Amino acid sequence: MREKSTIALVDDERNILTSLGMALEAEGYKVRTYSDGVQALEALTEEPADLGIFDIKMPRMDGMELLRRIRQQSDMPVIFLTSKDEEIDELFGLKMGADDYIAKPFSQRLVVERVRAILRRSASKEGAPVVIEAARVLERGKLKLDPERHTCHWDNKAVTLTVTEFLILQALAQRPGVVKTRDALMDAAYDDQVYVDDRTIDSHIKRLRKKFKVVDDDFDVIETLYGVGYRFKEA
Repeated sequence: MREKSTIALVDDERNILTSLGMALEAEGYKVRTYSDGVQALEALTEEPADLGIFDIKMPRMDGMELLRRIRQQSDMPVIFLTSKDEEIDELFGLKMGADDYIAKPFSQRLVVERVRAILRRSASKEGAPVVIEAARVLERGKLKLDPERHTCHWDNKAVTLTVTEFLILQALAQRPGVVKTRDALMDAAYDDQVYVDDRTIDSHIKRLRKKFKVVDDDFDVIETLYGVGYRFKEA
């Protein structure tokens, strides 16, 4: 039997350590919890984990510094949890080697799905047998989305998306020309345990467009239908 993957969950909010820890354990993972970065660094130096989930804002040592220290000794995959919505933090974190960002309040289901995808990708890098279903790769013109690998390319150029951005774009691209309301996009990206207002979807769309315009200034395939929602432009 394959050994369970170990996840290091680091957050100074006790309720997150408890609830998210239980959700991950329910999926069969071993979870080690730490309430600050210093405690986590000491433990991970002695006994590495397969994946880390780090809060950014913590006392004594924040998630950014913890990631920097971890990267000096390990390439362990890391997901950041953050209550901030500042692009500079996200870009800095991703450049430092974080695998993804998930904003609070978050869906436990999304965290579990992202953990599963990252561990699968990590296992693939290490040469473990991983089955990738080619049919699941979604291609729409210049867009190529691979849900199994959680990768996105536009005109063969990589675009780094958070899990929420990926799910919203996937929902739009699955049916070009069909209008998706904000509610429909919220259903695609969040579960019922998380309340988000419809402006959150607008913010995600704005950031999606911004990321694609970095690689293609003429990117315009996500159309806004004011008062209705959004759609992926038909070719």
